[in-house]
Amino acid sequence: MDSSNGYERIAADFIAYRGTGANAVGVAAVHAWARSLPDGASVLDLGCGPGIPLTGVLVEAGLDVYGIDASPTLVAEFTENFPRLPVACEAAEASDFFGRSFDAVLAWGLLFLLSPRAQATVIRGVAEALRPGGRLLFTAPYQEVQWEDAMTGRPSVSLGSEGYRALLTAAGLSLSEEYEDREENHYFSCTKA
Repeated sequence: MDSSNGYERIAADFIAYRGTGANAVGVAAVHAWARSLPDGASVLDLGCGPGIPLTGVLVEAGLDVYGIDASPTLVAEFTENFPRLPVACEAAEASDFFGRSFDAVLAWGLLFLLSPRAQATVIRGVAEALRPGGRLLFTAPYQEVQWEDAMTGRPSVSLGSEGYRALLTAAGLSLSEEYEDREENHYFSCTKA
């Protein structure tokens, strides 16, 4: 079974597309979010891929960053790009998140690649890994919808705003804000009580 949701198979194409920094989708939104975090906050980049561009945004903001991705090729590229940052090659839904707590978690372009059950598992795991007052930022369409991932051809599933709100509430997270960036990526900004 491919725990990378098809991304190991297309890792070289993904690195060429996303890992060069030329495709800076999400950078402005993640930059604004990173600036709102406390100085030196510990941040887990869940589904970090090669780390460029978004891990780079977190590092430039002076945050203490950890990465997790299920693709060995993407993790190797992440290590090449950020040799001093801790990174684990594992599926988000099976991760123990380094067995530690974080001030914030970023899951950009990840949750909707997972089955609804795996999405619930990840949200519960993130809630457990966040410190009180910790923040989660993730992307997914606001509507409940299924589609085929453009790069892997595999199914993607958004639970929609109401579905995510229910999962977040059950996990002890509150949905603070929803917004879209200029590329029409939909963001869910959450806080742990």
